[in-house]
Amino acid sequence: MIARLMRQYGTLAATAVVCALLYVIAGVRYEYFFSWRVFFAFFSDNAFLGIAAVGMTFVILSGGIDLSVGAMIGCASIIIATLVEVAGWHPAMAVLCVLVLGTLFGASMGGLIHRFALPPFIVTLAGMFLARGVGFVVHQESISIEHQFYPAILDLPAGLARAAHLSDDAAQLVGLFVQPTAVVFLLVLAVGIYLAHMTRFGRNTYAVGGSEDSALLMGLPVGRTKVQVYALSGFCSALAGAVYTLYTFSGNPTAGTMLELDAIAAVVIGGTLLTGGVGYVAGTLLGVLIFGIIQTAINFDGSLSSWWTRIAIGFLLLIFILLQRLLQRTLGNAST
Repeated sequence: MIARLMRQYGTLAATAVVCALLYVIAGVRYEYFFSWRVFFAFFSDNAFLGIAAVGMTFVILSGGIDLSVGAMIGCASIIIATLVEVAGWHPAMAVLCVLVLGTLFGASMGGLIHRFALPPFIVTLAGMFLARGVGFVVHQESISIEHQFYPAILDLPAGLARAAHLSDDAAQLVGLFVQPTAVVFLLVLAVGIYLAHMTRFGRNTYAVGGSEDSALLMGLPVGRTKVQVYALSGFCSALAGAVYTLYTFSGNPTAGTMLELDAIAAVVIGGTLLTGGVGYVAGTLLGVLIFGIIQTAINFDGSLSSWWTRIAIGFLLLIFILLQRLLQRTLGNAST
């Protein structure tokens, strides 16, 4: 029983402790770090990473990997910008288009992985090159989005506050702290938690990641689950690309470069085992927050290069992988 609890909650508890310690240390060291503005910025500034990481969580839970998420973010963002600014589409229609394309793209990779028993690493690596190449074929440079729909979306929280007859100062505060990008991220996170723990799809995902052979013997739809998992990851990546355009008011074929590695790191630091079958979507939120805390602390310091973020995350990732290995050995010894 104790071994089972360690397997389920050990790395998640460690992630929560590390996240809290980093936040407290940074808050004590840097003035205004404990402000509400900084706290809400953790969610809005890392929204597209967090959305992609939620999809990645399901892929890793199933025992797979998806290297195409960063490229899909860039591809989705430049397709949206091109459709809006060049073709004259409404942004809502452009976003709907890329969500469908991203979902079909992910489902296709999942189908190939299952149908031909191909390694997910190879298939999604090919998907990464394909999505990045399509992005550059659509447009080779960044495109600014000037459609009035975007500022209207960003002003929506303040507008709702004014409609609720709040004072102008209160409406401005609502608009400052309640960012649409953060709202989308938190909604995706909530849906991800629901899918993982309260649906048959979530149970199947855990079962496939725990042991694919056992899942087959139990009669679970392994192939369909794999297709659904990668379709979900493709959808989340495309949605992250749409959120990127809202965050930057532009589309860029280079957006999301190396972000797939950040997403994998956030998922693993959040307590999901790379071998699959164990992990929590809520833990991924903690992994993303750790990213945000480290990046913000470096910005507050002003004397450190942004590459220190990579160094810190690499160090934490190594520690958590070692912790996962230690827990697996402990469980193995306990079972014998």
